Amino acid sequence: MSLSEIASPPASSGSKPSGRGRRMVRRALMGGSPTDRGRVPRYVWIFALGLAAIWAPISGYLKTAKPVFASDMSLILPGSGAASSVNLAEIGQASSHSSSAFSSNSVSPTETYKRLLAADRVLRAAAGYAGVDARTFGKPQVRLVDQTAFIHVKMVGPDPREAQTRNAALLKAFFSEIDRLRSDEMDSRQTGGLDAILEYRDSVARTRVEIEALRKITGLHSVQQYDRQLDELDALRARIDTAAAAYERQLATVRGLEVRLGADAQMTAHILRLNADTDYVALIDTMAEATSTLSQARSRYGAHHPKVIKARTARDAARAKAEARAIALTGDASALERSIDGGRGALMTELVREEAVRQGLFAELEEMRALASTQSARLSELAPLAARLEDLQRDFNVAEAVFASAIARSQSSKADVFASYPLVQVLEDPTLPERPTSPRKKLALAAGGAASFLLLFALSLGWIRRALIERLIMEKGSRR
Repeated sequence: MSLSEIASPPASSGSKPSGRGRRMVRRALMGGSPTDRGRVPRYVWIFALGLAAIWAPISGYLKTAKPVFASDMSLILPGSGAASSVNLAEIGQASSHSSSAFSSNSVSPTETYKRLLAADRVLRAAAGYAGVDARTFGKPQVRLVDQTAFIHVKMVGPDPREAQTRNAALLKAFFSEIDRLRSDEMDSRQTGGLDAILEYRDSVARTRVEIEALRKITGLHSVQQYDRQLDELDALRARIDTAAAAYERQLATVRGLEVRLGADAQMTAHILRLNADTDYVALIDTMAEATSTLSQARSRYGAHHPKVIKARTARDAARAKAEARAIALTGDASALERSIDGGRGALMTELVREEAVRQGLFAELEEMRALASTQSARLSELAPLAARLEDLQRDFNVAEAVFASAIARSQSSKADVFASYPLVQVLEDPTLPERPTSPRKKLALAAGGAASFLLLFALSLGWIRRALIERLIMEKGSRR
């Protein structure tokens, strides 16, 4: 018994409509005999409709689709960083360092630039550069190459020149946006550091005002000046000690001469001055002669003898004149002596000279002692002020160094423009496409051919499906 006899038992006359329906369902599912040529028209119609469904859209696409051209360009991010250091005389050191674009594992510069290339602001700017509407400009196709620093960008257009122009406009807008972001970052950094720089400057100015006020009060311009004055005071005290020793030696010399002469230096000076006066010397000689005459008269006559009285009167008159002359010359009449020629006169002259040296040493010593006392008192008053000046000078130096360092950092940071947005270079300029990227006629024809073959193969399987199903059922029954 065949499979068809088992699947379709004879039907009674009373159930014709239901038996016919089952046969139609069975025929639709299992198909007819492969040798049944009555099935050919149906398969031909199905094949024709399928071909129409496949080729109609392809033909319409090929006839109506406008050609599209794609322009390519490539960008690269250099992987090395840059560093520089500048030594500023009497200020300090300013350095700048730009890290490698790929030194951080948390931030990918290629991904950042990929998003930036497709940013709406960049596309609008690029459309403006290209002279087209932003809605018709299109979006670029950005592709990153793994494990490299390459960025490939593709831009489409209705003709080769337009595609290249749009890609170039996109590149220009991209670089303009990067420059704007870098400038904005620099401005933000500068604005953020400006307050600190102004504060440092005010600190330097305040300290300078305090230093100037203290300088006006003390007369000191630096702590070194105070130290020099201390050194000068120590040197003055050493000179005082030396002068005091010299004075004591000179005083001893004068005292020795006074002992030998039996007169002090002042009296000796009076004697020398009086004996240098001819009138005084003549009066002394007259007084000596009168004294000699008086002595002779006394030896011969009594005290009231006229000759004795006469001689005494002459002597007293001569003495009175000599005293008057001495008073007129020296203001003192106690040194009525005539120097003796020879050694005594030389000793008197030496005594006067040594006394003059002693008085000079004494005056110099007293002056130096007074100066030392004045300077010591002044330096004692200046000591706390000098310490305050030193503290202020130290604060000023620190504030000035910090201020200069802040300015140097602010200026050197301007050179580090690639800190947040690394350097990007054009590896391949926007290309001028030679042929359109779409529509692709060969690809469309190949796809239509493949679809037509699959349709023919499906209809072939449908044509022989009954034989295949019967074979499968028989194999399954034989296994049981």
